[in-house]
Amino acid sequence: MDLKMIIFQLIFSYLATVSFAVTLNIPRSALNLCGLIGALGWLVYKSLYLVHTGIVLANLVAALVIGLSSVIAARLKKKPMILFNVPSLVPLVPGGQAYRAIYYFAFKNDNLALRYLVEAGMIAGAISMGFFLAELGAQMYFKLANSTKK
Repeated sequence: MDLKMIIFQLIFSYLATVSFAVTLNIPRSALNLCGLIGALGWLVYKSLYLVHTGIVLANLVAALVIGLSSVIAARLKKKPMILFNVPSLVPLVPGGQAYRAIYYFAFKNDNLALRYLVEAGMIAGAISMGFFLAELGAQMYFKLANSTKK
């Protein structure tokens, strides 16, 4: 994959994230940061996927990066973390796998449909696990930082 295509995908992941954030009525002051976090998550995902780590691990690490970036952005902008992490996960959503699962179910190819359905479920689980690990890590960090101050 060449550099032009990666830049093209980064631009569109930024635009998809910002567009989804606009539909969710995210405040204007947070839109640019949402787009940057979404593009960063996509870059991490694509980089890991291109080095053959697997689609699930790539999504897990990308969701972890999005979650940690959302914690930092929430602290910087003094806004809730959910304003940043929900729109930023849009580029990672397994829509293609879900579409293929329904398509193959409709055309009675149940084996392929189940394969894509399981893959979509694994990706969704990896994304939620990445967010969970980011939240857990952030809470542990802030709890440790507060206890060392006292």
